[in-house]
Amino acid sequence: MAYTTQNIFYRFDDALSRLVIDYEASRKVSDESERLYHGAPSEPYDELLFTEHDVKRGLRNSDGSGVVAGLTRICDVHGYNIVDGVLVPDEGKLTLRGYDIEDLITNAQAEDRFGYEEVAYLLLTGSLPTANELDDFQARLGAYRHISEGYVAQFPITTVSSSIMNVLMRAVLLLYAFDAEPDNTSPEHEIDVAVSLLSRLPRIAAMAHSFAIARQEGRRPQVPLPDAGFSTAETILQILRGEDSYTHEEAMLLDVMLMLHAEHGGGNNSTFACRVLSSSATDAYSAYAAAIGSLKGPRHGGANEKVVRMHEDIRAHVSNWEDDDELASYLEKLLRREAFDRSGLIYGMGHAVYTLSDPRAKLCKRYARSLAEAKGLGAEFALIESIERLAPDVMRSVRGTKKPICANIDLYTGFIYTMLDIPPALFTPLFAVARTAGWSAHRMEELFGAHRIIRPAYNAVMDDMGYVPLAQR
Repeated sequence: MAYTTQNIFYRFDDALSRLVIDYEASRKVSDESERLYHGAPSEPYDELLFTEHDVKRGLRNSDGSGVVAGLTRICDVHGYNIVDGVLVPDEGKLTLRGYDIEDLITNAQAEDRFGYEEVAYLLLTGSLPTANELDDFQARLGAYRHISEGYVAQFPITTVSSSIMNVLMRAVLLLYAFDAEPDNTSPEHEIDVAVSLLSRLPRIAAMAHSFAIARQEGRRPQVPLPDAGFSTAETILQILRGEDSYTHEEAMLLDVMLMLHAEHGGGNNSTFACRVLSSSATDAYSAYAAAIGSLKGPRHGGANEKVVRMHEDIRAHVSNWEDDDELASYLEKLLRREAFDRSGLIYGMGHAVYTLSDPRAKLCKRYARSLAEAKGLGAEFALIESIERLAPDVMRSVRGTKKPICANIDLYTGFIYTMLDIPPALFTPLFAVARTAGWSAHRMEELFGAHRIIRPAYNAVMDDMGYVPLAQR
């Protein structure tokens, strides 16, 4: 059963044409505006300046380890040990509230039940739920799935964007207007907001894509009524593919992906952004919108779509996927900026913390393999494994680096989403949907545990200037 938005869906093509700003077409550089556009320094700083001022670039130490900015009981992202002041690589391990992510996933899968909601509860409360507590939590999420007509009446306007991540940011800020006490930062209200977003963002993300496609095709969008008994994974697939057009195995694989993306420590860019805003005691909606904006960046959550396009390029230019020499030769071209986007990167390889292995990538492979075979994509899956196997040696050869390099989760994420018929425009939004659980836990830890605004320092490297009166310039 579906409801139509025909009575509240705005036809705003004319309004949209008036809102779009073509900066390139409207810009007229004159003598007076030359310095406006080209006067500010755009060259990077001299590397010696960073050394001279002992700057921890990217809040990272010279050996690549992170600068310690706080304490947490939420998550441990382990990829190395510090022994006698030296960074020693180690096998990767991801621990949520003391529980190994592998244990959380394998136990849920072994019982053939969805596990993301259990992980979200664990992150919010610090404890695994009892059966009754999990039932209650899932019922609360189900009750929030419905989105009011008042909100949906405004939602189509907010979906006018080339990026669903941008839509999600505005959708979260729009929810502020529908909260009777949006600036309340009590623990009870923070939990209510977190549960509301965990429930609604999956539908909002999927709806945004459906609305955009409907507008492109000149029709009114059809959105299924929410099923309060559905898991988060099923809720997403219901909107994107219809209630009867996905299998239980596909929903379970998407659930694994949501669990893997639910949390990854306080130091990752989007979570740290959430903590920075939360340290100012601003409202929850502002903090979560900022986290989404950070995750959108191609240096953070936006990398998975790049990986998919790179894989397409490799499949098109490597004739024999089983020929290690041919594949390695093409990977070398990528690194030498001679192929694909000429960035000099092999997307999906390397990580800021993990050195010998990324546990999330290992779990992706384990649970995606059978579905890949079932869908006749075993050769594509094997090609990705070959990229993972060959890339480290190629990178060490071309760049001369000696540090260990492992595949990160992005190497497999896009392929898995593609198998699930999830459009690329939703790859990063689904990352945001899953990570909301981690953001919520970190926001509350910052609000109620740290009690101090985050305020690092920047050294000024500029000369003192004497003011010149306007007439003398």
